[in-house]
Order: sequence, then C-alpha cells, then structure tokens
Amino acid sequence: MPITRIWAPQIDFSVLRRELRLPGDFPAEVTAEAESVAGQLPAGADRTDVPFVTIDPAGSQDLDQAMHLSRRDGGGYRVRYAIADVASFVRPGGAVEAESWVRGQTIYLPDGRIPLHPPVLSEGAVSLFPDVDRAAVVWTLDLAADGTTTAVSLERARIRSRAKLDYPSVQRELDGGNPSEPVALLAEIGALLSGRAAERGAVNLPLPAQEVERDGNGWRLVLRAPLPVEEHNAQISLLTGMAAARIMLDGGTGLLRTMPGPAPEAVEGLRVAAGSLGVSWPDGASVGAVVASVDPGTPRGAAFLDQAAELLRGAAYTAFGGAAGPAPRDAGHGGVGAAYAHVTAPLRRLADRYATEICLALHENRPVPRWVLDALPQLPRQMTATDRIAGAADRGAIDLAEAVLLHGRVGECFDAAVLDRQEASGKRPAGGTVALDDPAVRARCVGDLPLGERIRVRLTAADPATRTVRFERA
Repeated sequence: MPITRIWAPQIDFSVLRRELRLPGDFPAEVTAEAESVAGQLPAGADRTDVPFVTIDPAGSQDLDQAMHLSRRDGGGYRVRYAIADVASFVRPGGAVEAESWVRGQTIYLPDGRIPLHPPVLSEGAVSLFPDVDRAAVVWTLDLAADGTTTAVSLERARIRSRAKLDYPSVQRELDGGNPSEPVALLAEIGALLSGRAAERGAVNLPLPAQEVERDGNGWRLVLRAPLPVEEHNAQISLLTGMAAARIMLDGGTGLLRTMPGPAPEAVEGLRVAAGSLGVSWPDGASVGAVVASVDPGTPRGAAFLDQAAELLRGAAYTAFGGAAGPAPRDAGHGGVGAAYAHVTAPLRRLADRYATEICLALHENRPVPRWVLDALPQLPRQMTATDRIAGAADRGAIDLAEAVLLHGRVGECFDAAVLDRQEASGKRPAGGTVALDDPAVRARCVGDLPLGERIRVRLTAADPATRTVRFERA
C-alpha cells in the first residue's frame, strides 16, 4: 500500500497537553540526578566485540534495542538482543524513579514527545548509539532450524553498536535482492518466527497507521502501511518477551502482558463476516492464518481486519509473586498465542525496567530485589492508566488533524470504504465507520452501510474545537 500524505495548515496540539494534563519539563532535582549518573558505565561482561546494530524509525534518538543475528554451527540461529540497561541509571527511591512513576511511559504527539526519562539519559547516556560503549542487558536466544527456542540466557554487559539503521533503508536493502547478512538473517528469522506464530494461533493485524507529521509550516496526515522489516523486527521482540514470560512463570514472580483468547462466539461472528466479505476461510484454518492471508489495501480486506480487531480486547498487565499474589490461571496473550512480557523498551515503558530486573534475578538464581517486589502490585494500575493517556493522545492528535483538514468542506462528497456497520438501535440511527480514499480519514457515518463496499459519503460536520468529523451516506 502506498503512503498517502495530505497537507493540513497549522495545528495547535497544546490543547491536548492541557486536556490530558501531560507533564512538561522535568523538575530540576530530576534533571540534576540524571546528569549526575549520565557519565557512568555500570559493570558488566565485555561484549563490545559483538557487532550489534539498531533498527528504528528514522530520526529516533531513544534507542532501546540492538541486535546481532548469526547462524549456529550445525544449523539453527543465535539471536543476541541487547536492551538498554535503564535500571543501572535509575536509583531506587530517587527523584528519577519517582518522576518515571508519574509519567509511566513516553507519550508521542506530533509536535514533540513527553519522555519517560530525562533526555540526558533517554537520548544520551543510556540510548544505544553506535560507536560508543553502552550498558545493556543482553539476551542470547538459540533457535533450532525450525525456529524452536532451545536455550535462553541473559546478562548485564557492555556493548558497542556498529550502526544506527532505520526501517526504510533496511527495507530497500532487502528489496534490492542482495542484502548484507545481518539484514538477510533478520528477514529469514522473522519469516520463520511469523510462521510459528501462525501455527500457535497468534493474531497479527497489519493495519495501516494514521500519523501526523510536520511538513514545512504545516502538517501532513499520513496513512502508512507497515513495512515487512517492521514485522521481522517485531518478531525478535516477541521472541524475547515470550522467553521472559517463561522465566517469570517458572520462577513464580513476574509481570506479564496478558489478553484473553478470542471467544468462540466472536470467532464465529468473524467467520460470518468473512463470508459476506468474500474472504476465504478454509476448514481448520486459524484466525491468525486467515488474517495473514488478507490484503489490507482492499476495502473488503480492510473491513475484515477491522472486524478482526474486535477479537483483541482486554489486554492487561498481570503481576504475580510476593504481595502481588499467585500466578494467573490463564497467563497467555491471545494476540501472541503464548505467555508474553514487555522487557524490550525500558526507555519508553516503566514496566519493562522492573520486568527485566525480575528476569535477571531469576536467571541468576538470586532473590528479586526488594524495590522490584514492592513495586509489583502497583505496576498494573499505573501502566493501565498511562496506556489510556497514550491512546487518548494518539487518537486526539489524529481527530484534531482530521477536523482541521476538513474544516470548511462540509457538504462535499467523498469516496469511502465501509469498515464496520451497526444497525439502528433506540435513538441511534444505523451507521458505522468509513475510511475515505482521499484524504486519509476514518470517521463515523450515518446511513445503511454495506460492509466492505465502496460508497459515496457527504461530510456533515468538521469541528476542530470538538475534534469531531461526521459523514452521511450520499
């Protein structure tokens, strides 16, 4: 799917910062404490001989992960995944730790980030930039030729990344047909792990993302389809997260990312929708396999994926061990198809710092630090609250851009695809959600809507003050 860019005039996103009460600059004592530790390099094994590289969105400065992929003698692969060692720079009970609990996670707005940690750490001393020594927690995961994990280890280490790569350039190298071995192995291992994910019932939704970008003196509303290399990269993170969950479950202490599996009646409803949309669902095929076969660039494919997204509800953080209580009876994540934990983005997510410390302690057969155990019962509530704020910021920015973009065009008609539909109920008229072809807008539409079909819609409201956009069937 091509990238669609639509230009919009100046947009004031500060209203979202005020409305969501997002934090501003770091307090002076937090910055001072961060600066006092920024020059240190914590002790750890010397792994600077391993030629790690980072792969992130272009322009990223908070680099959490670096990887090195290699073939093993006798077959299979070795995945080394270095994660920024944030905990070594955050003193338990200190000002940086306290402020990180206020923030919970990095919030992204088009006009700037609200970082979890002071930039002197998150974009400086802890970020895994190339050609400098950095502190990391290095996961080493050995895979058999079929992608089965055969061994897992982790350690604190000193690393030195060799290159700061970005998704578009890596994808171009893959598309060129003669990629360097690290890039070629990423695609090879990523495809292998994706296949295993489908076999275990994982559901991956390759939905295009709406984003708002700077464009000179204005902004662009962008509909961006994920690149294949992004999925390959995500599989390495998922592999690590599943290994972390297994360590925690075996050790009786942890913080998992959980989600109930799709309910049978919901799957049957999706199967009915597949039939009406002309999506093939062979006998015995899993939801994940059917989803993977769909082209999100077609109206019917996009509508089917929108319906499939309804299966992935109820994500939560689940803590166990000590005062947090016993391990959950159902520890799995319905989207991953296995038990899973967040450990690969500690610069951007509070929970990852604590989950990583649990894994290190359990792997080394030592007690989990008291500061981690004391925090466990509170982490799910804090992460859930900041997840809501992050989601509201993201959706609010898109809604505002859409309303500004369409302001003054009320009454005009547009081509659109119907993503979902609802029957009339009580005082609510029949309607649903439509996705415009141009500009790249998703919004509520009133009328009798044929699921997965293209229709003409008329803009009836575009109000930047309320961030509201509405259509009716033309």
